[in-house]
Amino acid sequence: MTESRAPKAAARARTVAASKALAGARPLARATSKTTAKAAGAMALSPVAPATGAPHHPNLGLAPVAMTAAYPAAATLLGGKASALAAAALRSASAADPEFRSRHDDQGLALLQRDAELLVARLALCLGSGRDSWLVDYAEWIGPIERRRGVPLADFAAVCAGLIAALRPELRADEWAAASRSLEGAAAVFKRNGRVGGDRHPRNAFLKWFYRGV
Repeated sequence: MTESRAPKAAARARTVAASKALAGARPLARATSKTTAKAAGAMALSPVAPATGAPHHPNLGLAPVAMTAAYPAAATLLGGKASALAAAALRSASAADPEFRSRHDDQGLALLQRDAELLVARLALCLGSGRDSWLVDYAEWIGPIERRRGVPLADFAAVCAGLIAALRPELRADEWAAASRSLEGAAAVFKRNGRVGGDRHPRNAFLKWFYRGV
């Protein structure tokens, strides 16, 4: 009878020891979790400087984009001269490429005028906030639309070059440099996406003959 009680007593002793060890670990775990929660709360409440290119959204704890942080006067100027600047850009693109006008009828030129005005509007946002993404991202978005319309994206790159030339006498040197950077970024997007299949850019005559009927 004494021998049968010995294993039970040993097992009971081990259970009691494990319970005491667990009871001692619980306060430490609670303290650690409280410290972690306080640190997380402090990080959430602390002001974070938004990185360049990071999304600005109140749900992410970031301040909205300051639309007067860079060149608000230049942005206002572009907003009032969008139509004239767009027309000047189209004239410059036509002068640089004699076949530019032959690729577009009157309705197509009117649509290009409207598109150029939208480019100017996006450029005004770039100048006001100091962020090129307003125009560069827009260049990415409109690529599929213009491809369905049959407009070569190289023509939009030419319009961007025309806008750079048209803005030179309108802006100060620093403002024009910022505008040129945004427009060159958009033109690079147009040129890159213009190499995608489906764009109506001029093709190599030999390759066109070689792949005829394919």
